[in-house]
Amino acid sequence: MSQARQAVAAAKRIVVKVGSSSLTTAIGGLDPSRLDALVDALAARSAAGSQVVLVSSGAIAAGLAPLGIGKRPKDLATQQAAASVGQLELVHAYATSFARYDLTVGQLLLTADDVVRRAHYRNAQRTFSRLLALGVVPVVNENDTVATDEIRFGDNDRLAALVAHLVGADALVLLSDVDALYDGDPRRGGARRITEVADESDLADVIAGSAGASGVGTGGMASKLAAARLASSAGVPVLLASAADAASALTSAAVGTAFAATGSRLSARRFWLAHAADSAGRLTLDDGAVAAVVTRRRSLLAAGIAGVHGDFDAGDVVDLTDLAGTVVARGVVAFDAVELPAMIGRSSQHLAPEQRREVVHADDLVPLPHRS
Repeated sequence: MSQARQAVAAAKRIVVKVGSSSLTTAIGGLDPSRLDALVDALAARSAAGSQVVLVSSGAIAAGLAPLGIGKRPKDLATQQAAASVGQLELVHAYATSFARYDLTVGQLLLTADDVVRRAHYRNAQRTFSRLLALGVVPVVNENDTVATDEIRFGDNDRLAALVAHLVGADALVLLSDVDALYDGDPRRGGARRITEVADESDLADVIAGSAGASGVGTGGMASKLAAARLASSAGVPVLLASAADAASALTSAAVGTAFAATGSRLSARRFWLAHAADSAGRLTLDDGAVAAVVTRRRSLLAAGIAGVHGDFDAGDVVDLTDLAGTVVARGVVAFDAVELPAMIGRSSQHLAPEQRREVVHADDLVPLPHRS
């Protein structure tokens, strides 16, 4: 068994994400038998000594049948109305099912704003920590009832990857209606099943599709692959498997596709900078500054800046790009956008005394991996 699978099987704290299509149908709402089967597997993992966090899609899909809507609506207002009805259905079903094992669930509804804003991110960390300490199973979903297009995660796969790091999980399990990762659409025949992903080279020939044919979800293999890359690059091993194989995925981890942790685990602050925070602008760096920031992990000084873009304030998060426009790092800027044009390209001795400090300090900066 690979090291990644061993890590998933042995994880003391594990985040499990399940998609809408694995819990519901467009015409029948929630499927109690499939939801109970998932809870059976999660409760068994909990009984074995692991802390479990469940990221569950399905609120909008669960609200369709009670509202007499035949398929997932496309307009945001109707989606929000369906989520309002379906969220009650979903959390009640989970509470009832987990109660068979004397387990209590707690609901956390998040928007992207809750991980973009540093204070909200830390509050969410504290809430998760306390729930887990009390033996509660957190059930997480995007807050579809209030989320606008501007503050949506877009799918719960990315949310699950962010939550995995936020709670300090030892592993992430992504459950869907597909049994593994393939290099093409397995429904068309001829696609190769990929069981292990050790690094990016194993994904070179993969063509991942978007939302599936069920009509009740927003994700798809592309979003699951992106989530697996995000989590594994931040030091969290990932298992992608079918929800029908949840029991095996959460015991032996001998099913699906395993993604090895390819990067070191970042601190919560650096992970937030890299993957959760919104960028308020960007700074273009010359080649020397790129090398200093990315390779030598140094602070960014005014002398290495070649351009300033956007309207940002000191304390905002900005992207740092090379001369070709590729984002190479992100960080918290120490100056307002209006201050920087007069400073760029100038060494510290040629700046006013109050400007002789780092534009982005190394402690507030995280290099980003370049993916071709």
